[in-house]
Amino acid sequence: MTRFFCLLVTILSLFTAPLNAQIPPLERLEPTFWWTGMHNPNLQLIVHGNRIAGRTVKINYPGVKISAVNKVENANYLFIDLHIAPSAKPGNFVITFTRPGQKDLTYTYLLKARNKAANRIQGVTAKDLIYLLMPDRFANGDPANDVNLQMREKGLHRDSMYSRHGGDIQGIINHLDYLKDLGVTAIWPTPEIENDEPAASYHGYAVTDHYKIDPRYGTNELYRQFVAACHAKGLKVIKDLVHNHVGTEHYFIQDMPMKSWVHQWPAYTNSNFRDMAVMDPHASATDKKVMLNGWFDRRMADLNQNNVYVQNYLTQNHIWWVEYAGIDGFRLDTYPYNDGAYMAKWAKDVTAEFPRLSIFGETLVWSAANQAFFLQGDKVGRGMDTHLPGVTDGVLKDAIFEALNGKEGWTDGVNRLYAVLAQDFLYQHPNRNVVFLDNHDMSRLLSVVNEDITKYRSALALLLTLRGIPQLYYGDEILMKNYSAPDGLVREDFPGGWRGDKDNKFLASGRNKPENEAFNYLRTLANYRKNTTALQTGKLTQFIPRNGIYVFFRYDSLKKIMVIYNGADKEQELDTAYYQEQIQGATEAKDIISGKTTGLKKIKIAAKATLVLELIIPKPAN
Repeated sequence: MTRFFCLLVTILSLFTAPLNAQIPPLERLEPTFWWTGMHNPNLQLIVHGNRIAGRTVKINYPGVKISAVNKVENANYLFIDLHIAPSAKPGNFVITFTRPGQKDLTYTYLLKARNKAANRIQGVTAKDLIYLLMPDRFANGDPANDVNLQMREKGLHRDSMYSRHGGDIQGIINHLDYLKDLGVTAIWPTPEIENDEPAASYHGYAVTDHYKIDPRYGTNELYRQFVAACHAKGLKVIKDLVHNHVGTEHYFIQDMPMKSWVHQWPAYTNSNFRDMAVMDPHASATDKKVMLNGWFDRRMADLNQNNVYVQNYLTQNHIWWVEYAGIDGFRLDTYPYNDGAYMAKWAKDVTAEFPRLSIFGETLVWSAANQAFFLQGDKVGRGMDTHLPGVTDGVLKDAIFEALNGKEGWTDGVNRLYAVLAQDFLYQHPNRNVVFLDNHDMSRLLSVVNEDITKYRSALALLLTLRGIPQLYYGDEILMKNYSAPDGLVREDFPGGWRGDKDNKFLASGRNKPENEAFNYLRTLANYRKNTTALQTGKLTQFIPRNGIYVFFRYDSLKKIMVIYNGADKEQELDTAYYQEQIQGATEAKDIISGKTTGLKKIKIAAKATLVLELIIPKPAN
């Protein structure tokens, strides 16, 4: 055993009696309920209770059979393997835990019928526009749940960026019409499940209960109502998952089933955060181990995904949430830090149950090849198919900002954007990548472009016209700004989301003139995109930048869109003769923002500005 685990055992041995005394005889059983008719007929229950391993397990229900009862190192756990036959009917059955001379323990387990409603799980595609928000910072719809004295972090301090602010699921529900009007079609909240850590637990990435919505956000039933309300308004829902780690206050970290439940080290060891070690054919084994098995933070225990019990727990939980709530997609946090073989199996198992479910992984890496390494299809020689359909395209994000802020060079400035898109051959389906400009972990769009409104508008125009699934970050539409360091101000509250806020930016009357101009610009583009298949699934043809001007076309059988970005520091006039292979005789186009018709022969474009033009294709003569 490692020194770390020896120390842990020593500490726990001092408190074994009190710890066991605090655990009820049957503390919990998960998944809390299940469904008949699943693709995989096998289910593994995790049971936690005071010395529960000393009991015999019995079930008597047609179609449900105990395949195995697994005892592990910690006598407070049992892992029960069930086989649920296709013939099993929905209903209740009793799981009995017996021990000679003691009273039986019972758990009434519910098998539900699967929800087979058509189009219930829709998937998120390049037809969508994702809106990322942090529930704690978006809107407070129910002040009654702001403080929960049963939780470790009891305070509510809106003046601190690292405390809870009181936003919740009801707050999101209250503003669905605002999002729909903006042109959003899919909502991605950061994790809503319980984070009962003593401090800074608002972000959601240190889960302490996988089967429970954090009570400061609402209830499981309210979350399900939220998904239903979104679907009723034509909005999809993405659930944010964390495979890699959990909060250290999680019950199965406080009382671990076995020493191999998490990655153990002789002394606390951070990940080196170097994804290259995973793909480098010359990498040292030590570097790779530290990358994958090192912890993210002292309060985030790194799960051992080589442990089959951990695998089953995570996979079943994620399947449970889809079937329970009917969500449309998963975003996978910190994807490169997970075990590749397990994640490939996870993707196959989840999509076997829900073929239309969408999945994309967070891969904040530095090159297109690094991103492609983690994607399905093994186009870069990983030696395995990850079955991961898409990633967060941070490389394209960086290229957009280089085009906006960089100086012209062979592969710099606007040429970087061209060069990155030229590497789309690395991806099996580049349209499944999520394209973004900022998020909760990085500086906001407006600040990155030094509050230059022309660059801001160009960034949004490129985001909404390039290939892939575009993603906005809450508040970008109203010119929210700030940098990720040192104060975390990129996670400020949305103004107007709280009763008593001085300004309500959800309303046009609460926004100033520049904010309304930004909002209306984005809304115009977003709603145009929502109704234009050429910008969703159409082909993309790009031209090598000339004199700092980058031109590309998106087109299908219905429409052709010409996008022109002037990356130079001065106004230029574009002679469109070079682009006739795509213009093909069109002489006029409609400016999507102004709605005006403009000629195509010579086009003036301001420095750092972008034009989005719908070509007016002459109708053939009869």
